[in-house]
Amino acid sequence: MENFTAVAVTYLSRIVVAVLIWVVGKRLIRLLLDFMERRMKKANVDESLHSFLTPLLRMLLQVLLFLTVAATLGIEITTFAAIIGAASFAVGLAFQGSLSNFAGGVLILILKPFTVGDFIEAAGYSGTVKEIQVFYTIIRTPDNQKVIIPNADLSNSSAVNYSSYDTRRANIKIPISYKSDVKRAKEVIQQVAHNHPLVLKDPSPMIVLGEYGNDGLILYVRVWAERSDYWTMYFDFLEQVKVAFDEAGVEIPYRQLDVHIMNED
Repeated sequence: MENFTAVAVTYLSRIVVAVLIWVVGKRLIRLLLDFMERRMKKANVDESLHSFLTPLLRMLLQVLLFLTVAATLGIEITTFAAIIGAASFAVGLAFQGSLSNFAGGVLILILKPFTVGDFIEAAGYSGTVKEIQVFYTIIRTPDNQKVIIPNADLSNSSAVNYSSYDTRRANIKIPISYKSDVKRAKEVIQQVAHNHPLVLKDPSPMIVLGEYGNDGLILYVRVWAERSDYWTMYFDFLEQVKVAFDEAGVEIPYRQLDVHIMNED
C-alpha cells in the first residue's frame, strides 16, 4: 500500500508539473511570437519573410514543448524520437507535394522573384501578392478574388513580376485606313504623346508602321509611363488618340466586306 501511494504521488506530481509546463509553455510561445512580430515590424523585415517564419517557428516551438512535456511524464525521448522519425518518414512519403511546396516557399524567400505587394502573373492568374506562406502564396486579383497558389507551381514555372521596375512600356496597336495619310497619323499620335502628362519623355515615344492588316494599316506605338500611372495613361491615351484622329480627319477602319456580282450573260 505504501509503494502504491508512493508511485501514485510520484506520477501525480509528474502530471501536475507536465500540465503546468504545457500551460506556461503555450503562454510563453504566444509571448515569444508576439515579441518576434513586433521586432520584425520595427526592423522593417520583409513582410514575405515575416508571414513565412511565424507559422514555421510556432510549429517548431510546439513540437519542442510537446517533447518537454513527454519527458516530464517519464516517456523515453529517444524512443519517442525514433517513433516520430519513422512517422515523419511515412508522412513525408504521403505528402511529397506539400514538401515540394515547402521547398518552393524557401526558394521564393531566398531568391525573391517577387515579394508581398508585387503585382504578378503566374499559374494562369494575375494579382497582388498578399501573403507568402509555408506551403502556399495568396494573391488578390484586380476583381478582388482570393487565389491560393501552391509554392511548388510558382518556383517551377515562369512568372511575370510587373512591380520589379519603376516604369512600364505600353505596346499599343492603332489601325488606320489605307486611304489615310500615314505621316499625318503618326504626327497626330506623336502630338498626343507629347502633350499627355503621364507619358514619359525619356524613353521617348516610338510610332512606326508595323503591319499591313486585312482592313487597314497597323501603327505600332510604344509609350512609357510610371508603373503606378500605367493603366490610367493607357486608357486615357487611347481615348485622346481617337479624339485627335477625328479632328485631323484620320480614319480608323472597321471590318467590311466588298461583294462583286458577276453577270453570266
